[in-house]
Amino acid sequence: MKKTDAPILKYSAEGCSAKIEKFLLRPPVERGADKIAADVLAEIKKHGDSAVVKFARQFDRSPVTLATMRVTKAEIASAKKTVDAGFKKAAKEAHKRIAEFAIAGLREDWRMPAPQGGWLGEKFVALDRVGAYIPGGAAPLASTALMTLTLAEVAGVPERVACTPATADGTVNPYVLFALDLAGATEIYKVGGIQAVGAMAYGTKTIKKVQKIVGPGGPYVTAAKRLVYGEVALDMVAGPSEIAVLADDSANPAHVAADLLSQAEHGTGSEKALLVTPSEKLAKAVRAELEIQSAKLTRQKPVAEVLANGCILVVVPDLGKGIELCNRFAPEHMEVIVKTAERVAEKIYRAGAIFIGPWTPEAVGDFAAGPSHVLPTGGTAAFFSGLTVEDFRRRVSLIHFTKNDLKETVSVVEAFGRVETLDAHARSATIRLD
Repeated sequence: MKKTDAPILKYSAEGCSAKIEKFLLRPPVERGADKIAADVLAEIKKHGDSAVVKFARQFDRSPVTLATMRVTKAEIASAKKTVDAGFKKAAKEAHKRIAEFAIAGLREDWRMPAPQGGWLGEKFVALDRVGAYIPGGAAPLASTALMTLTLAEVAGVPERVACTPATADGTVNPYVLFALDLAGATEIYKVGGIQAVGAMAYGTKTIKKVQKIVGPGGPYVTAAKRLVYGEVALDMVAGPSEIAVLADDSANPAHVAADLLSQAEHGTGSEKALLVTPSEKLAKAVRAELEIQSAKLTRQKPVAEVLANGCILVVVPDLGKGIELCNRFAPEHMEVIVKTAERVAEKIYRAGAIFIGPWTPEAVGDFAAGPSHVLPTGGTAAFFSGLTVEDFRRRVSLIHFTKNDLKETVSVVEAFGRVETLDAHARSATIRLD
């Protein structure tokens, strides 16, 4: 049996090795995808539907036409008949939990008094039309349908568009269709990849322009999303999946290995898996488990690639150094499996989501817990946050002054108008008090 390639490395009090540094500095967007994405987007912007169909056939390898691009009610009804009862029950439970978490996260409109009788505040208004990208290639992500559009529905967005690639026979995976319908999609299109992003960002005769695009994708989808930023709003720029596990000798090595492999199997081969532990014994036991468990998985090839190139096991002198390393990595998914898990988790401040304790595998976040699994990757958790219900609403500032409030602030307006040579600004205030 081939030994796993995942190396055990040391992170000393002085810092880390070149191998660890290289692992930490992964690019948030894979190189080489931008040029292709830019060319495809330019053609979609110019030619609209015809270009979308052309690239759907070329890249999705589906027989989609303008007449068949939009999923029909009959196709949704057929999917509902195809999907097994067990999945329907699981999807409904997940949807309920996601919706409950989203409802709890909604911010209330608020006001505060201004000093002279007026008031200030904020109101939160749903976007009008949003688009969700749902991957449907090697892994048809039915869960992503729930983790995106459920939030949009709770936020009150009236038009909720989904794009997902069709298969070679022109159909969409029935489990994805069932989940999209359950999540409240109002329009579903059989388009994937760059062409889906372009259609939603620029708009065509068939697919009307959206205000915001959310959802994860492969390197080309990620590149396309970044290139259309400004035409539309985005949730984040998200790349290949990643996980970090901070564990001490209380952790079960079989559980830790299973969690690392849960992200390695996604299929791009660029996923990242990091174990950080003060226990060299645990690191060796986890490496042995990676070998045993990976041999039993369905997706042998991509898992092997990640174990060879994207997985390291790091031994640190103490948990403090482990926390430091994890914060430097800023992972999409961060598991904390130590004796004082809650206390240690408080010190992790760079992560898309934190999974606390031995009974919280990352997979519950992917499918069942409630928070969206659309999370920042590639180190961008240092400055991006995961998708929430508030990403589907606009925040609007409210200002209502009385005459006395204006009197109290007019000198401030005049001072800034003078310094910034914007005398019309100043006059718009002073003229009211003349």
